[in-house]
Amino acid sequence: MKNKTLYILLFLLVGTLSFGQQKRVATSVDSTKIKIGAQINLTLKTTVDTLSNVVFPEGTNFGQLEVLESYPTDTVKENDRYILTKRYGLTQFDSGKYLLPRLKVLINDKSFSTDSLFVEVASVKVDTLKQKMYDIKGIAEVKEPMGNWWKWLLGILLLAGIGVAIYFYAKKYKRKEKPEEIVYATPIEKAVSLLKNLEQKELWQKGEIKDYYSQLTDIARTYIEEEIQVPAMESTTSEVIAGLRSATVRKKMKVSKETVENLERVLRQADLVKFAKSKPLEFEIAEDRNKIEKTIFTLHKAIPEIEEEEDESLILDAKRRELVLKKKRKRKIVMASFAGGFVVLIAFGYFMATYGMDYLKDNFIGHPTKDLVEGEWIKSDYGNPAVTIETPKVLKRTASEKMSANVKESQKFLYGSLISGFSVSVSTTSFKDTIQIPLDKVVELELKGFEQAYKAKDVFVKQDTYNTGEGITGQKAYGSMTVFSEEDNKTVKLAYQILVFAQNGGLQEIIITHLDNDEFGAQIADRIINSVELKKVN
Repeated sequence: MKNKTLYILLFLLVGTLSFGQQKRVATSVDSTKIKIGAQINLTLKTTVDTLSNVVFPEGTNFGQLEVLESYPTDTVKENDRYILTKRYGLTQFDSGKYLLPRLKVLINDKSFSTDSLFVEVASVKVDTLKQKMYDIKGIAEVKEPMGNWWKWLLGILLLAGIGVAIYFYAKKYKRKEKPEEIVYATPIEKAVSLLKNLEQKELWQKGEIKDYYSQLTDIARTYIEEEIQVPAMESTTSEVIAGLRSATVRKKMKVSKETVENLERVLRQADLVKFAKSKPLEFEIAEDRNKIEKTIFTLHKAIPEIEEEEDESLILDAKRRELVLKKKRKRKIVMASFAGGFVVLIAFGYFMATYGMDYLKDNFIGHPTKDLVEGEWIKSDYGNPAVTIETPKVLKRTASEKMSANVKESQKFLYGSLISGFSVSVSTTSFKDTIQIPLDKVVELELKGFEQAYKAKDVFVKQDTYNTGEGITGQKAYGSMTVFSEEDNKTVKLAYQILVFAQNGGLQEIIITHLDNDEFGAQIADRIINSVELKKVN
């Protein structure tokens, strides 16, 4: 009765295990304990009808056991059914306890799983006294490997080359920056400013009379177009004068006939200079310049004052100036971002080549388990019988599973998860009756629980006895396994440590997992294990 209660209890510690219908595929091995390199025979047997199609698993490894040979399927006909037997020769060349995972057998395209089994591989004892001794061989010269530094150097040179190429390309083909466009408040302000700039250029003094007249008349035409709304820039001289006369009447502008005629004379003079290569005298050029300036001022004074239109014009000009400033700021930000990003890229390549990716991860990018190592640790009691343990974070109580009739109380505390890269859990169980619990069976059930919940495979396990500072003896299991993360849709290799203690009326378990190649995770696990304190239960 006690044994029955014991096994029911052990199954509840790791979750509900299904014992449904009889297995479609029977699984057996000729031995669960072998020596290193010895062969163990795995047998899979199933019974099907004569029309069924059966596909047995194939591969070079089943978990961490190597497949030495896959024997032909043996077929025995029994009435109207076939008994199919498939045998495999397996071995392992390292001592330890290995989990033979569930294997998939396809029967009519439907998948059936075999049972998982533990196989213990023992080392071979060598009598060094009887072993023949040989002289020590001389030191063999080995060429020092070149290493991977040249790859990093090549990468940095490539990045530098790309940067230099971009620089010269931009320098050669970049467009000349347009001079900053000056935004004027009013057309009259613009015209006056452009006239001053034209005089400062001294074009006609340098013999560039054609350019001088072209710019002079453009100033007048631009003013007329912007201020009086006469399309002067794309019109002939006659059209400009006709449009101006019409506009002065329409806008009720008091402009003398002489003013319009003076403007017309200058425009026609400019036409002669541009198209007939006429060369006015110096005093004529000066007079034409004065006529344009006087005409612009006369037209400006003749325009009726409309405050609302002026206000709208000022608002529009202010918006234009603001838009120009925004574009300039945006251009500067883009250039600064590009330069900063390039510098960061070069620095990243330098540190990676010099110190390696681990250095970057630990000091710049960030390393979750390193933060846990360097953070403040908490020492606390968990469960009943109590487990005193020091952890980088407080463990949180999880929901209790359904308990058997012989369980008085069961508690579990957890931080992290199996697929998050690091986890630590503490679970305690107190019983109503005093029972003896085989700790190695508890470990096996925990590992099978990993297989069911996380599709664990390639499970490697070693077990030793473990003694606490209080003189309590328990079982320690450690090793590695590969689990499947549904969230990331990828497999992750983990290292694990399991401590199990059984005292009168209680069971205590500590399970720690971390990434297999995570040195900080290993440091955390060792520190936690060394901090375990148990309260003796009498």
